[in-house]
Amino acid sequence: MLIVEPGDPRAPGPRALLEASHALMHALFPAEDCYGLSIDDLCGEDVAFFTARANRATAILGVGALAIRPGYGEVKAMFTAPEARGQGVGAALLRRIEDEARARALPMIRLETGKGLDDAVRLYERHGFAPCGIFGDYRPNTTSVFMEKQLSAC
Repeated sequence: MLIVEPGDPRAPGPRALLEASHALMHALFPAEDCYGLSIDDLCGEDVAFFTARANRATAILGVGALAIRPGYGEVKAMFTAPEARGQGVGAALLRRIEDEARARALPMIRLETGKGLDDAVRLYERHGFAPCGIFGDYRPNTTSVFMEKQLSAC
């Protein structure tokens, strides 16, 4: 069983995953196309940050966040430890982020991911995300994939 709960991005486990995520993104994409939030930004009042761990375990298996934007929420900082991939960690985090967005009465959630991150795109598609146009402060580029999901009012 996975436990997804609010977390502190500055704590050692989440920090290590966030640093690994940032390193991977910078290895795969040009620096100007890397839009990850800093650890300090993930501590902001406008961000709900979550961690995932196995029941009764302390090791953090994944992280994810919901950034509150005018009129929508944005999925940020989604990353699963390599040894935990394929175990439902990303799906559990995404469900928790969506629950948070609904609790905040946001009409939609959006995200930006990268071309070539096929597992991530498939995860988002399985959870009802569809391609959309560029949004927010993103700049046009050749590496980003933009997706969104409408949330029902119920």
